[in-house]
Amino acid sequence: MEEPCSRESTATNSAHAPPLLHTLTTSRRTVPNRVFAAVYFCAIIALFYRHVQTLVHSKTLVSFSVTLSLFVSDLILAFLWVSAQSFRVRPVYRQEYPENIDKFLEQSDLPGLDVFICTADPYMEPPTRVVNTALSVMAYEYPTEKLSIYVSDDGGSSLTLFAFMEAAKFAAHWLPFCRKNELATRSPDEYFASNYSRSSETDEIKVMYESMRERVENVVETGRIDDEYVTREAFTQWTTYQGFTRQNHPSVIQVLLDKNKDRDITGHCLPNLVYVSRQKSPTSPHHFKAGALNVLVRVSAAMTNAPVILTLDCDMYSNDPRTVFRALCYVLDPAEIQNRLAFVQFPQEFHGLNESDIHGSEHKRLFKLNPSGLDGLFGPNYLGTGCFIRRRALLGDPSTLVPPVIKEIRPDHIENNPITAPSVLEFAHQVAGCNYENRTDWGSKIGFRYGSLVEDFFTGFRLQCEGWRSIFCNPERAAFLGNAPINFHDFLSQNKRWQIGLLEAASSRYNPITFGVKAMGLFMGLSYSFYAFFPIASISITTYSFLPQLALLNGLNIFPKVSEPWFLLYTFLFLGAYGQDFLEYTVVGGGTIRRWWSDQRIWLVKGLSCSLFGVSEFLLKSIGIPTQGFNVTSKVVDKELRKRYEQGLLEFGAPSPMFVTLTMAAIINLCSFGYGLIHLVSGREGGFMQLVLSALIVMNCLPIYEAMVLRSDKGKMPATTSVTATILALAVYSVAYLILK
Repeated sequence: MEEPCSRESTATNSAHAPPLLHTLTTSRRTVPNRVFAAVYFCAIIALFYRHVQTLVHSKTLVSFSVTLSLFVSDLILAFLWVSAQSFRVRPVYRQEYPENIDKFLEQSDLPGLDVFICTADPYMEPPTRVVNTALSVMAYEYPTEKLSIYVSDDGGSSLTLFAFMEAAKFAAHWLPFCRKNELATRSPDEYFASNYSRSSETDEIKVMYESMRERVENVVETGRIDDEYVTREAFTQWTTYQGFTRQNHPSVIQVLLDKNKDRDITGHCLPNLVYVSRQKSPTSPHHFKAGALNVLVRVSAAMTNAPVILTLDCDMYSNDPRTVFRALCYVLDPAEIQNRLAFVQFPQEFHGLNESDIHGSEHKRLFKLNPSGLDGLFGPNYLGTGCFIRRRALLGDPSTLVPPVIKEIRPDHIENNPITAPSVLEFAHQVAGCNYENRTDWGSKIGFRYGSLVEDFFTGFRLQCEGWRSIFCNPERAAFLGNAPINFHDFLSQNKRWQIGLLEAASSRYNPITFGVKAMGLFMGLSYSFYAFFPIASISITTYSFLPQLALLNGLNIFPKVSEPWFLLYTFLFLGAYGQDFLEYTVVGGGTIRRWWSDQRIWLVKGLSCSLFGVSEFLLKSIGIPTQGFNVTSKVVDKELRKRYEQGLLEFGAPSPMFVTLTMAAIINLCSFGYGLIHLVSGREGGFMQLVLSALIVMNCLPIYEAMVLRSDKGKMPATTSVTATILALAVYSVAYLILK
């Protein structure tokens, strides 16, 4: 990791200055980045000059079409490269001093914190994992009377409700245990899986936790509950809930813990724990996760109305009990408030990745490198989890509060009644109803924004267009840790959903190029444009994975020969892009060479699979043809699947059309490489760059060849996929032969 080269601070160290809460440093990469960008941009201009020349002098329709295809592909890649330079204009790094919060503010004056956790399916997202996430933030080193946890169950599952009933009882023992032993890891599952210190107290707590987990997993597996395992009150609540239907009950809101009456075994009050299942109706759009979050915004406003909100994915547990104080270093700073601070974003980090991270799940650029670059501008984009949001930012732009329909939801409203008061619960049910948002500004001007499957990206974009800014906080110890999908098909399906959501944002009236540049300026508009239009890179990737190879197989040279001066330009463009990517990932980001290779390989793989299919589904959806729709990514892990993942094997066992295009590219590139190698050995001039390109893709496709021929486990490529891809590859070659010959 590079060292900072300059320092700025929001406070001095003089005797009369307020305590220092944070500092900011500018990266020494700034000047080299700008110089390289200028040189590389000139090379891109030269490339397009050659393309135009070739187009003008094309003598046949075939040569014109091939050159035009390469021109369009290079135009897309050039646009994305130019957009990506916004991340490199002014990277910054921050340091927080949470120990100074006590000097800045009395503990009784700390702001309240409402934590939002969303889940949707107890079979795809195991309740024990959601419970661990909730327990890890319930155990924050923060005044429990200031802390409230809201769990949104969009699946309306009694299984999830039962799991949290059990968690509420276990919390009375777990929270004091964490305080007494000053644990850093406060997710029970992760703590007991680590090399923890053994004692009689620890063993007792572990037995309690495993007993709770066994009860929950048994209920999830069997779908029924035996009242001998739970209290009569909990059993009655659970069985009553099972009788609820969407037709006869508007919503389900259960206060499982109330700070005013519930105490742990040491007498300390427990934080509020509220289960929320909003009403859904076939006649009312529910807007997926964005709709669930907006219900939590309103329900929490009715109950606690904390000025700070933390949004967490259901499998992203807290890894540092003092994270909230790091966020408050910015939220409590008057200078930052004057700078219109909307949210403080922490990076998404994952544990359990295999050594080479074969899926590229680390997303080092998306979660770390790019946000530090944006932090030097208006601030990072909202990543959906690990984010502390000021409630005020969700209710209008910095200068104008958009008043909700009901005054009790205003950010300055103070609710004096306890959260279990009938009037409070009645109001909470009202704002959780599916018809509440009709003819209101929710989802358009206030709350989390509708219109895209990637509600986090779209909401952050809209907030920053309104004039809000954000801050990236990246402490040495990860603030949150989650689980990335280890099933390759699930990974690609999740990414396909993201691609569709990004294109929805790009095609909306809030287009990042037009609306974004005008609202935020050139660099911030370009940064959001990079993300929104990134799926169309699949067009360029697909073109370069098939066209040069098919041309080589038919004896057509489409790139400069080694002896031509233009060859040096192509070499510089290739090595420059890959070299910068490699240095940023390994030197700046601290990644390994093996993980960098996996990362750039998965870029190719996604371009030929999920991105390509995401673009296709978006286009079909745009013209009214129904598509697959929204799917929850499975968090369930099979033991055999985990073993293969740890061995670094990609999972191709599930038949999928996304694997067909991948396999087609692998077959055509292997044939092209073989033909080009023979061509080179025979001493014929030309085709060298096409050979190198084929060789590079073949190296990236080695796991595919292995899955097709060598593997015998359940993760091997299905024979139907291999046969289908082979037939289609032959068909594509035949068509190319007829055209190019």
